[in-house]
Amino acid sequence: MLHPSYTDLMKVVNKDVEEGESKVVNSRYSIVMATSKRARQLIAGDYPLIEGKEGEKPLSIAIEELNEGKLKVLAETEDTEE
Repeated sequence: MLHPSYTDLMKVVNKDVEEGESKVVNSRYSIVMATSKRARQLIAGDYPLIEGKEGEKPLSIAIEELNEGKLKVLAETEDTEE
């Protein structure tokens, strides 16, 4: 089982959305796209926003960054990520 789960990640990303506003992320696809984009940034040389373990893969780091709230995913009308 994937930890954290997709639903857990969606809750973290959407935690600041006010009642009645549309959610920033409402599908697994959006989570996958955001984490894969961040993983590509890490591969290209960006520094991780969290302390990772030695040999940890970029995708694992990206998922953990998202889970800890270090990344902000923007709505589709804006850029995908900051």
